[in-house]
Amino acid sequence: MAMDVTIRGAGIFGLSVAWACAQAGAAVRVIDPAGVAAGASGGIVGALAPHVPENWNPKKAFQLDSLLMAERFWAEVGGASGYARTGRLQPLPDADAIALARRREGTAAQLWGEAATWKVVREAPDWAPPSPTGAWVWDDLSAHLHPRKACHALADALRSQGVDIVAQGAEEGAVIWATGVTGLEALNTGAPRLMGQGVKGQAALLSLDKAGAPQLFADALHIIPHLDGTVAVGATTENTFEHTQTDDRLDDVIARARVAVPTLEGAAVIERWAGLRPRARSRAPMLGPWPDRPGHFIANGGFKIGFGMAPKVGAVMAALVLEGRDEIPPGFEVAASA
Repeated sequence: MAMDVTIRGAGIFGLSVAWACAQAGAAVRVIDPAGVAAGASGGIVGALAPHVPENWNPKKAFQLDSLLMAERFWAEVGGASGYARTGRLQPLPDADAIALARRREGTAAQLWGEAATWKVVREAPDWAPPSPTGAWVWDDLSAHLHPRKACHALADALRSQGVDIVAQGAEEGAVIWATGVTGLEALNTGAPRLMGQGVKGQAALLSLDKAGAPQLFADALHIIPHLDGTVAVGATTENTFEHTQTDDRLDDVIARARVAVPTLEGAAVIERWAGLRPRARSRAPMLGPWPDRPGHFIANGGFKIGFGMAPKVGAVMAALVLEGRDEIPPGFEVAASA
């Protein structure tokens, strides 16, 4: 059977685009020599958290839409993705932080409407990080999943729909490049300036069962209670690095997480992870036609928000490739990073 769409890359963007195309009735093949979730999408943190509700722009609006699509998206995928919309708590360190959070309550009501809530709370579960002021920000828009498991659940769902996921294969139909850091490196070749690069991240998985509890953000760390009885902590943002293995920067992350959340003290570290996440120069996902390559398209640059953006990235790319309908927000076009 001839393919309507060929997708290069079996990370979260490639698989989500494949899912949207297959749901629209297209014949799809996914090609990745390294296999499913072999790159940054094989991580362990999986915070699906919104930007702060202020200074609204197309990127934040797109992210809001995608976060609200996520529950239905992952329910339709099925399997052990680890998706749960359990909200997020952040301690407020001083009176100025409380005042700012209060102002954001109002902007959240305007921008998020009734879809989600952002508010200052004075009571929190014992899992919450201690707060010097006795106050925390609570939002119920934040969700989380297990990135690696979510990708494999999505790949299984695609196979059940007849989608081939192979190491090698012919390119047929429209070709969508969702190849992460290697894809950015290809775009950089011959470009007048850097279009994107890999940014190293490190994270750890601890053995502690807090399934169903809200995720935490403290000391600039995401602390995620996965549904499988583990807690992920991370991640670093390293623009310069000597290697892509874990090192003492991850030791610092683990130590800081245990100080911020005393409940983590004594929890055994069961996995250490490091990888390169693809960041476009624009800092937004890079979506749309590949300039000067007719019939080829790009879906890249998810960086730290790729899983949260994925449901809508898939929908937008499927609409573009299958229907010629361009719903790509300003600043997301490939030219924005050129």
